[in-house]
Amino acid sequence: MSDLEFYSLTLDRWADFERLFGPRGACAGCWCMYWKLPRKEFNAGQGEGNRLDQKAIVASGRTPGLLAYVDGVPAGWCAVEPRASYPTLGRSRILKPVDDTPVWSVTCFYVDKRYRRQGLTVALLRAVVDYVSRQGGKVVEGYPTEPRQEKAPPPFVYTGLSSAFLQAGFVEAARRSETRPIMRYYLK
Repeated sequence: MSDLEFYSLTLDRWADFERLFGPRGACAGCWCMYWKLPRKEFNAGQGEGNRLDQKAIVASGRTPGLLAYVDGVPAGWCAVEPRASYPTLGRSRILKPVDDTPVWSVTCFYVDKRYRRQGLTVALLRAVVDYVSRQGGKVVEGYPTEPRQEKAPPPFVYTGLSSAFLQAGFVEAARRSETRPIMRYYLK
């Protein structure tokens, strides 16, 4: 990839986020709200409701993640915030907290079709580590998948692949499922 840049999602970049996610909100109207809302609220808001909820978060001054640009074009997204921003994780038997360590959670990736399988997820993870470090975070945690099939459809690997996390320097911290390790990057 040629010119690669990363920026926090802020209101002045909201139009780029919408452009990247398209009219369907990335995947079935998610707008990256899946881990933030109780399932009933998430399902009721699929589409416009979830888009408006995410926009309200951005308008409040919170940064829900990073956008990746290739040659000035929005090409990828990675959701990252302190784990407390994702209450659904705490209700997961498989993804419940490993310990009491405060972590920043990487919960979702979305990469435009034109830029998939080119290392953008690994680059996003490295940018996330830099971002969390600047915010004073000490541990970045992710919840990738290890598909049983050689090539899984993109909607099934939205939390990333373990191989990308390993390439970005993450290590396995826990595993409560054969296909869902919890990966961590420890900042110094």
